[in-house]
Formats: sequence, C-alpha cells, structure tokens
Amino acid sequence: MKTIKPQLFLYFFVAFLFLFPSETKAQKPFTVVLDAGHGGKDPGNTGNGFKEKEIALNIVLAVGKALEKNKNIKVVYTRKTDVFIELRERAAIANRAKADLFVSIHCNAHGSNAYGTETFILGLDKSKQNLDVAKKENQVIFLEENYEEQYAGFDPNSPESLIGLIIMQEEYMDQSIEVASYIQDNFTKQLKRNNRSVKQGPFWVLHNTYMPSVLIETGFLTNKAEGTYLNSRKGQSEMADAITKAILKYYATLPIYESQQTKPAAASQIIAEHKDKAEEDIYEGVTFKVQIAASSKNLETLPQNFNGLDEISKQKEGKLFRYFYGNTSDYNLIRLKQTLAKQRGYTEAFVIAYKDGKMVKLADILKTKEN
Repeated sequence: MKTIKPQLFLYFFVAFLFLFPSETKAQKPFTVVLDAGHGGKDPGNTGNGFKEKEIALNIVLAVGKALEKNKNIKVVYTRKTDVFIELRERAAIANRAKADLFVSIHCNAHGSNAYGTETFILGLDKSKQNLDVAKKENQVIFLEENYEEQYAGFDPNSPESLIGLIIMQEEYMDQSIEVASYIQDNFTKQLKRNNRSVKQGPFWVLHNTYMPSVLIETGFLTNKAEGTYLNSRKGQSEMADAITKAILKYYATLPIYESQQTKPAAASQIIAEHKDKAEEDIYEGVTFKVQIAASSKNLETLPQNFNGLDEISKQKEGKLFRYFYGNTSDYNLIRLKQTLAKQRGYTEAFVIAYKDGKMVKLADILKTKEN
C-alpha cells in the first residue's frame, strides 16, 4: 500500500481549507444590541402623563423586528418586556454579545417647552444642558441594590464624578460619531424633527460598552405636541424606521460586511450621500473646520499622512500649508471632530469658521445663534 507523502498531504489540506472554509470574520453576523431605556420600577420621565419606558421599548422592538429581516444581522435586546435592568447589566449584555454596535433609546424631559431630537456619544461636554441629560439618565443607579458597591461611590449628581467617568475610547469614537450623524440626519431630513444635533455626554452605560455606542433622545415628553407624537403608533413607527435605516447605512459602510449587502450601493457613495445631507441648516452659510497643522511641507491629504484621519483639506498661505480636518455647518459635530483630532495626536487642534468663502471669527459666528 502506497503512503501519501507529507508534501502531498499538505497540498490536499490547504486545498480543503480553500474549498471548505471555516467561519471567517466576514461571515460573522453584525451584532446590534438594542437597549430600551428604563423599565420595571424605573418609569423614566413621565412628562404630560406619557411613559418613557413604554415608548422606548416600543421603538426598540420595532427597530429590532426590522433589522432581524436581514439574515446577516443579529439583534440582542437588553429587555423585551417591562422589567428593570441595571445600567451595569445593560453594558454587560452588549459586551458578552461581542456586539458591533450598541444603541440605547430614550425620551427627553425639560422644564421648558424644549423639543427635538439629539443623539449622544460618550464624552464630556461643558454644556450644562448636556450634563443635565446625562445626570438624569445616570440617576437610575439609585434604584439598584447595593449601588454604592456596584458603582464604587459614583455620584451621578456630582460634576467630579461625571468628569472622572470619562475614559475616551479612541478606537470607537469616530464610528460612534458616524452612527449618531446618520441617526440625526434621518430624524431631520426624513421626519422633519427639530435637530438638536450630535452631542457628547458622560453616560455610564456608554462608558462601559466596548464597541461603537450611541444614546438617542427621541424627543421631549414634556413638550405636549412632541410627547403626543412619540406616544402614538405612527410616531413610534416613524422613529423606529429612521433609526433602522441609520443602522443599516452604517452597517453598509463597513468593508467586512460589504459582500453581504443586498443593495449594490458602494460604501463610498453612501458616505458621500450622508455628508451632503448632514451639512445643512445648523449655521446657515457657515462652514466649520478643524485646523490640525501648519507646515512648509506639501503633504497629500491621505489618511496615512494624518494619523488615520480622513476628510482632510489644505490651504496654501505664503510658504505654509494649513491642514484642516472636517467640513460641516454643524458646530456640535465639528467639536466632536476636534476632540477626535486631539486624541489622534493633534493636541493644539482648533475650530475655525468660514462664511461666504471667507474666514471669520468663530466667536462672532457663535453669537448669531443661541446654544
């Protein structure tokens, strides 16, 4: 009986691997964790008699149902019924699932008649209003047993605790910004909701998730008209549809999943389409950029030349070239990009503004619109 030579055996083994590949990363389902805020003994806010915990859950279930129609997407829920889930457990669920995206859905409240949608990523914004939103969402820890031990003395009412909470995760920030921008763009363009923009906030649940993560405030229940809309079947269905489309758009931009897409649109086309839509109606006629460097070297505006940052432009002034990151009329978004640029090593990065093609003082532009 003839024996198979080792070299021949190796050849057949390699051929077998090519013909019958094991599960690869490209075949791994895109896992989305959907988190309905509050629940059980935690009702969330009850502005005008509406119940945040019910509205958030209805929207989450509708988003999940729509996403589950895509065989390449796996949906994990932090809750599917009216039960109380600790903040730390919500984050743990996402981490155990090795999720690719975490989306937490809430409804807002305010003492004024404020209205509109806003989407948060992890970060520390100096705006008192943004800190107040984070405090409100973090205060649920007081309903948990042994919260002093579980959260190591963290006090959601203490500015020091909020500041101490922030550990920016650079590898996820740009993706989180991208998802948040898609969501806000859909709310604004598709549903004509008031755009309160993409913002940063020190949310405990975002801090403890190890993947791109966003927290959506779908509107204010304390505003009677907006609360009525969010409490309606129509409103919840429309909000869910806008969120679903944003998640699918983000999913479609990921190279690892491009081959699984049912639509032929290229990722670059989707990104370009988003940028065209996102840069509208924040500061009319104004363009914000982040200046990251000035040098006598004429560099190609490629990501590899700028620590991985894309959307780079340059302008020659005398013998110097000024390099900029980002291009948007959304001031909140450019501030997020400034933070990302600093994380990538451009510690002196600062925001500049153009109006009608001419550079203008940033302070003068900001005075023209209330924050």
